[in-house]
Amino acid sequence: MTSRTAGVQAVEAISVGASPRRRVVVVTTALAVVVAAALTGLLVGPVRLGVSGVLQELFGWLPFVEDAGLDEQRSTILWQLRAPRVALACVVGACLAVSGAAYQGAFRNPLADPYLLGAAAGAGLGATIALVSGAAGSSAAGTPLLPLASFVGALAGVALAYVIGGSMGGRTTTGLVLAGVAVASFLTAVQTFVQQQNSDTLREVYTWILGRLATAGWDDVVLILPYAGVSIAVLLAHGRLLDVLGLGDDEAEGLGLRPARVRLAVIVAASLATAAAVAVAGLIGFVGIIVPHAVRMVVGASNRWIVPLSALCGAAFLVLADLAARTVVAPGELPIGVVTAVIGAPFFALLLRRSGKPA
Repeated sequence: MTSRTAGVQAVEAISVGASPRRRVVVVTTALAVVVAAALTGLLVGPVRLGVSGVLQELFGWLPFVEDAGLDEQRSTILWQLRAPRVALACVVGACLAVSGAAYQGAFRNPLADPYLLGAAAGAGLGATIALVSGAAGSSAAGTPLLPLASFVGALAGVALAYVIGGSMGGRTTTGLVLAGVAVASFLTAVQTFVQQQNSDTLREVYTWILGRLATAGWDDVVLILPYAGVSIAVLLAHGRLLDVLGLGDDEAEGLGLRPARVRLAVIVAASLATAAAVAVAGLIGFVGIIVPHAVRMVVGASNRWIVPLSALCGAAFLVLADLAARTVVAPGELPIGVVTAVIGAPFFALLLRRSGKPA
């Protein structure tokens, strides 16, 4: 058997994983969970809207359904406050989860994550500089420069971690994680310095760092959608190629793939997704670790399935996390980054324990 034939069979084995029937059930369930989470996010709040009224409002866009579900005040609460917040949580959650899955596949590293590899810290530094310099105005809403600054910072952070990790004798799990931690710590320190030198914007930047969806409006959703759409589409298209990369660069080249080109495209797209999420919602950790690994436990190792399912489950996860953030201490509100950290830190510790010895 030739190495090329063996490689093809290995990729096919990865791609098969769980049975097609099981995957259909998983995809259907994921879609149902997203819909249920979004509906719950629309219903729960200090003002009671009612299930029937909300459903009538949602289906009121259809030509054969009467749009008489809620009065004017409640309709404004639904469409101008809760709906954009739920929509933004869906998009941000999908971006963070799919970028985590993509980094893990591109680096062949189960611990890779936008935060561990310095992407989020770089995006945070770029966005902070944009905020304090006045380039972004007083808000992220409607400001194309903010995600651009975040993207440049995210790409720089990942590139630094990748270069430093490679200089440590190969891009192993240990090398990449340690390099990512070092880069993230350095960029966070620089970000703190920038904040301290611009105390007049300290409160705004600090609130943004903890992650927030409370001020979300439709402008934020419109701002992030182009970046999210392009990056997620690119990552979905590379799902099967990530499976080939999982065989190793030599085997991938034997199958006619250019690993460096594929990895670059995936890293750029994942960094863009991370930067877009950070630009509008601040730093929300652990989504890129929790969701892809939970999906992997259910559907197996094929990135062709892990990537799209991570996007769906990430959307549902962040909507529910945001729901917890605004109800646990009601009428107050927790930063959503606190909620994801409370869930994610124990999960990450468990993942480290299960991973055993470093690769």
